[in-house]
Amino acid sequence: MSLELLRQRLRTTVLGSDDAAELLITALLARGHVLVEGPPGIGKTSLAATLARSIHGVFKRVQFTPDLLPSDLLGYSLYRMNHGDFHFIPGPIFANCVLADEINRTSPRVQSALLECMSENQVTLDGVTHPLPEPFLVIATQNDMHSTGTFPLPEPQLDRFLLSFRMEMPSPAIQAQLLLDHAEGKILVAGNPLLETQEILALQKKVDAVFLHAAVAEYMATLGDALRRLGGGEGSVSVRSLLHLMKAAKARAWLEDASEVHPDHVQQLFAAVMRHRLMPEDGSDPMLLIRAALEQTAVPWSVKPEIRSPAADILDSVAKREPTLGFTLSRSASGDLLSVE
Repeated sequence: MSLELLRQRLRTTVLGSDDAAELLITALLARGHVLVEGPPGIGKTSLAATLARSIHGVFKRVQFTPDLLPSDLLGYSLYRMNHGDFHFIPGPIFANCVLADEINRTSPRVQSALLECMSENQVTLDGVTHPLPEPFLVIATQNDMHSTGTFPLPEPQLDRFLLSFRMEMPSPAIQAQLLLDHAEGKILVAGNPLLETQEILALQKKVDAVFLHAAVAEYMATLGDALRRLGGGEGSVSVRSLLHLMKAAKARAWLEDASEVHPDHVQQLFAAVMRHRLMPEDGSDPMLLIRAALEQTAVPWSVKPEIRSPAADILDSVAKREPTLGFTLSRSASGDLLSVE
């Protein structure tokens, strides 16, 4: 019920964001981080802030600027003369949900400071490791229209994001509805939190328990290999990206009340997980490579294990004893029982 309320809140906060809302919830359940791209003024920050405020935990927003320092994000050690020691002052990264607004406007030095945080959920300063709170989620926004004064995220940083999606300018009809809703006061700021941190951790454990069949795991590995060949490099699709694909597919399967991951769950999230990791040298759209990989990779349609009834096990046991029991079991070519003589 809480997840459905969260879904509705995200959809009403930014009209036309149904797919984006679903991907944000998927990342939250999969213990992953999200990169939101698009032109300015279309609701990227509003959508991310709504999700953050809907979680009953610590929420911090950081506006990334060129003069930001790693200590402004991670924290620093302060010497206390009266105690004769150093006291650690935690930075805004020590929160359950961190909104990194316009992450590509800060220096590579600060961007690199996020690597350990996003990968290992910890911060190491002055030789001391400080664990980050759980759950921990980074939602980063990136303005990709105006490149002046920006620093493109390096590939290792991009690889830390579970998934990404691009928000486009809404249609004229949605824009008109948005104006009417604002004029009538229907667009409200997110109210009380809908999910407790312990509830989120419990949901994440349920997602972890979703079954992954060996055939589906092989399908994901084959998709990754096809994308590497099409992308022209071994490093274009990392092993981490396949782990992220598995986690996202498990979350989508759980959201659809499925007990195991199916190929369609993988296909639904393959683009969102892989798009931001691909950087074609010719500057072409990475979605062309993703579609080609999906088309070239065979789908394992039959992934469910064979379900045998107790009667079948009994008949197999009897069949082994046919010579001593004095009768014969007649079977069809497929192995089904036809008669007993």
